[in-house]
Amino acid sequence: MKPQLIGVAANEALDPGETMHHLPISYTPDGYVKAIQKAGGLPFVLPIGTPEQAKEYVTRIDKLILAGGQDVSPKFYKQQATVQGHYSEARDRFELALLDEALLQQKPVFAVCRGMQLMNVFFGGDLRQELQSFTDILHMQEPIPREQPTHELITKNDSFLYQIYGYRAHVNSFHNQALNQVSSHLYETAFCPDGVIEAVENQERHLLGVQWHPDFAYAAQPNEMAVFDYVVKKL
Repeated sequence: MKPQLIGVAANEALDPGETMHHLPISYTPDGYVKAIQKAGGLPFVLPIGTPEQAKEYVTRIDKLILAGGQDVSPKFYKQQATVQGHYSEARDRFELALLDEALLQQKPVFAVCRGMQLMNVFFGGDLRQELQSFTDILHMQEPIPREQPTHELITKNDSFLYQIYGYRAHVNSFHNQALNQVSSHLYETAFCPDGVIEAVENQERHLLGVQWHPDFAYAAQPNEMAVFDYVVKKL
């Protein structure tokens, strides 16, 4: 069987430091590349481009991954910024266009952390811009190692994820924002005990979003590699 070509929407760094001679780079975290390869897929990195280029990119892939990174600009969900966030409107626009094309071309989408937040915004939902006043659970676990689970996950039994995680599991956490009002196009399928939404799905459209980072822990946590196996082979 022909390997699935998995497009991973990339990020940019204008100054990555001395190691890269301060040259601007386009990149994706290595966890996506290695986990997709381990699952039998072929990763295809999609550098930030114009919305007009999204159609051609999506035409060439079988499935799309929206990765983590900056906060989604509040302008895309019609709010004013209430926190000091890190934004890339060029990335937001390009990934919204990628998602639009993936839906038009009926390509499955796996969205991680920021990616899940952007998916909710695309469908008309919004975000909680800060979590500190909402919960005592640590959702940004640095300096705890990235592969180490830090909070509980509760999963609904009719979700894609239940077959992997069961009703209760533990996952890592690296986010300052979270879903607030969830779009009616998405179904909430997993939660943190404090009520933070940890996963959404649309099974008819083959959409899966998770708030934690399987790409950080795929080599250490069997559940997280199982997610990539599912995305590459079944989503």
